[in-house]
Amino acid sequence: MKSLFLTLLLCAVHAGAADSITSDIVVYSGVPCGIAASIMAAREGAKVVLIEPTKHVGGLSTSGINTAESEHMLKWTIGGFADEFYRRLGAVYQIDGPEYFFESSVAEKIYLDMLREAGVQVRFGASVDAVAKDGARITSITLTDGTRLTAKVFIDAGYEGDLMASAGVKYAVGRESKAEFGEEAAGVRFDKTPRQARTVDEAGRLLPGISAWAKELHEGDAHRAPMNYNFRLTVAKDPKLQVPIPAPRHYDAKRYALLAGWFRDQAQQKKPVKLADILDLYKRRNGKFELNNKQSAIYSLGHFGGQFDWPDASYAQRALIYQDHMDYTLGLLHFLAADEAVPGNVRDEMKSLGLHKEEFADNSNLPYQLYVREARRMRGEYVVTQQDVQDNRRKPDSIGMSSHFIDCHHVQRVALNENEFVNEGRIWRMGHAYQIPYRALTPKAAECTNLLVPGAASYSHVAFCTLRLESVWMITGHAAGVAAVMALKDYAEVQKVPLAPLQDKLRSQKQVVDFVPGMPEMCEHLNGPPEF
Repeated sequence: MKSLFLTLLLCAVHAGAADSITSDIVVYSGVPCGIAASIMAAREGAKVVLIEPTKHVGGLSTSGINTAESEHMLKWTIGGFADEFYRRLGAVYQIDGPEYFFESSVAEKIYLDMLREAGVQVRFGASVDAVAKDGARITSITLTDGTRLTAKVFIDAGYEGDLMASAGVKYAVGRESKAEFGEEAAGVRFDKTPRQARTVDEAGRLLPGISAWAKELHEGDAHRAPMNYNFRLTVAKDPKLQVPIPAPRHYDAKRYALLAGWFRDQAQQKKPVKLADILDLYKRRNGKFELNNKQSAIYSLGHFGGQFDWPDASYAQRALIYQDHMDYTLGLLHFLAADEAVPGNVRDEMKSLGLHKEEFADNSNLPYQLYVREARRMRGEYVVTQQDVQDNRRKPDSIGMSSHFIDCHHVQRVALNENEFVNEGRIWRMGHAYQIPYRALTPKAAECTNLLVPGAASYSHVAFCTLRLESVWMITGHAAGVAAVMALKDYAEVQKVPLAPLQDKLRSQKQVVDFVPGMPEMCEHLNGPPEF
């Protein structure tokens, strides 16, 4: 935990003195999207440098999210590099085919092996600090350790779109109004069912975790914040596999006053509660369980309101937000294990869990990264909207496909009165297979001609809920890596990469670019995750 906090705060200096590097392509962020882009570009003969601000590649796939989310997708849409990665997982687990449920440490080893095999140079521990441009072209970027990287094409694969923003490319944060793109699911969204709990303290002030009064917001209006963030801890029930869950640096039981009040109300009404009413535990391999925010809970791992400022925050500010999320998370687990307001059976259940000793060993067994579900989103040559992922799903410039549900976690809690609140921001809609347009990866030509953005791509908030999966980001990263090499070879603008040759190349690499006759186009009757 300490090592990652200092990395975020200080952008720890890469070993050795600051230097200058010249490459064909620079990929920013070693998340799965960036790994796919780097490897596919390198396989096409380009010299590639991958910049990873932390000490580990793999993003959330190696930081606690141990699923491809295929249980909410049409598996036939997962091809190309993504399918190759999941098949390598299958080989490790001795499965004849792709494996979509895995362990963080196993995923990281596979990613590192693939990067090494492709000859990708990886630079760890520094973030983008400045971008130099000549007109609409990026000429170089400078990292926080002083390293200067020159290249002909750049790819921003990161969750936050920091390189994109530093390059002066326009973007959006938060949620558009219904009116902006005519999206039925856009804007402020109140849950239909109010929650019964005390929302104010003795002085009438809103309790921690409640952002506003509902009367201050209007259904369908734009709102500045993305969906909530949380950590995806890996825990064990078997004492032989455990290390203790550490106490938070800063603990304040008052942060959980709303939950304490709810527990008391349940007890007065003689309603039984269990730990699963608060936390989602997903069973994984080798005695591992993945903790996640529980959507239906009165209170859970999602730090509602804590994510508001992250997208545009400085690195130092993000370090503070990161630490606040860690304090919130460890504080909640401590509260559930020790506070007298918590029923005894819940305390006992919580105390029976520990962090799994085999994961994140160099980070106090805590995940390396915060689950940033959504941050910036580019405003590129084409903005993918709700209509594109549900109705107008065929695109002439397709470079891959997604089929995930429109899945947005809550953004915040808002008080209806002193004894009721309502959650706000949730979307959960049937997924459809749709083609991802190349134009959603390219900035407007007037803003930048040698940058591709397969991570913080050009999507509305509603549509982005179908993109924000590592499995899908590997698909856009794959396409961006190949397109970057085509732009490099012709020294052309990324907006002018010829589509037919690009699509033919992607098809030859088993990327799913086209609809397949006879294959389902809606995610109906999907099976859930397997039992291990």
